[in-house]
Amino acid sequence: MNDEPRWFFTRGELARDGWQTVVDDVLDGWQHTGLRVARLDEGDEVRLPASAVERMVVPLAADHVVVEWTDARGGSGTIELSGRRSVFDGPTDVVYLGTDTAARIYGPGRVAVAEAPATQPLDVQIVRKADVAIEIRGAGRSTRQVHNFGTPAGLRAQKLIVCEVVTPAENWSSYPAHKHDEAVPGVESSLEEIYYFESEVSRGLSAPEQADPFGLFAAHGSPAGEIEINRLVRTGDVALVPFGYHGPAVAAPGYDLYYLNVMAGPGDERVWNITDDPAHGWVRDTWTSLETDPRLPYLPVEATDIPERGPRR
Repeated sequence: MNDEPRWFFTRGELARDGWQTVVDDVLDGWQHTGLRVARLDEGDEVRLPASAVERMVVPLAADHVVVEWTDARGGSGTIELSGRRSVFDGPTDVVYLGTDTAARIYGPGRVAVAEAPATQPLDVQIVRKADVAIEIRGAGRSTRQVHNFGTPAGLRAQKLIVCEVVTPAENWSSYPAHKHDEAVPGVESSLEEIYYFESEVSRGLSAPEQADPFGLFAAHGSPAGEIEINRLVRTGDVALVPFGYHGPAVAAPGYDLYYLNVMAGPGDERVWNITDDPAHGWVRDTWTSLETDPRLPYLPVEATDIPERGPRR
């Protein structure tokens, strides 16, 4: 019998207490990050208890989400988040909730809650979709779109780092494979990482009813530990990366791929520094001679103003 921890879960395997997905320290080998995903119908709600956890509420597919919150310092409020049709329809409003903050969340649609154990109580912060930094990363078939609403440059937090990535059909992201499992100041961070995936028929295409959107994801070991993930990924699937090189995440022809990343680690410095797999890091240098994918950025379908593309990284 294999007693090794599992690092990949298909949709529904992590369902618990009214949530479609729950990642927390109940899982063997997991301790620094968490994730909750819920589907809410009209009149439904989910509640978050006050605890030593900082959180970010991210509407996935919902016109609006309401967050009522109360913290241990006597603060309270009601926040309406403007959502989006789907995760492939541009950024969304998000809200950060500090430690010891209880919340009630409602509004029809799907919502994610990123989490990280923390000790420093910080104020509630709202990031509106118009203020979300959209980064076009990579070039050629490695072009992807990153929403940096929960990264150190865009949000004050103690531990939590959150972003989301949109990869159009046939493109590669989380590539070259890289790691962040060793604390080397200024070079590499020690961070757990959660990948929550969604996939759908590529923007602008028509598909038969039996279409089955999917992508691919891989991870392999490093000196910090052995891990092997080579899986098809579909909406609702989750990959956990406690250590090791991870990537690529590949969007299959005909299907776009999305993932929400949640990261945190044991160190005091909240920073995302990575080390490329030495076998593949050279690929980054080839991007300087390529154009970025003209399909990106993906914004709401009614939007006509396309922001200037960012640097190739």
